[in-house]
Amino acid sequence: MGDVRVAAIASLTPLEELDSDPFLVDTRGQHAMCARWAADQGYVVTRQLRLYGLRPDHPALWSDIESGEVELFVAPCDRVLSSALASVPEFTAECERRGVRLEIAGLAEPFYTADGKAGVHRRLSMPTAGYDGC
Repeated sequence: MGDVRVAAIASLTPLEELDSDPFLVDTRGQHAMCARWAADQGYVVTRQLRLYGLRPDHPALWSDIESGEVELFVAPCDRVLSSALASVPEFTAECERRGVRLEIAGLAEPFYTADGKAGVHRRLSMPTAGYDGC
């Protein structure tokens, strides 16, 4: 039996929210949580989505489902899902209508020190300056 293919949903929350909710801004941390959850289930993440207030019927959400490249969605937590999508209830209903599972990883979120927040800030504020995120 092959691996279940997963689309990991992360939220493109504005950098201005870094102090109040660093995890919501840290797309890399969100995707890492989804990847850990998928690995724990024996699944594989084949698509990383970065969304902010996207309509639940947007083709970008469904193209990989329709092509068979993705079989389920996972988000790290409800907060991320609420930020990523314009309407979680509508997205959930669309998943049910299409027969696609939607999971919440629900793992412990990382603790962000001042240095950790600074790293997220650097990574997100200098993407075209050659910074590789290390």
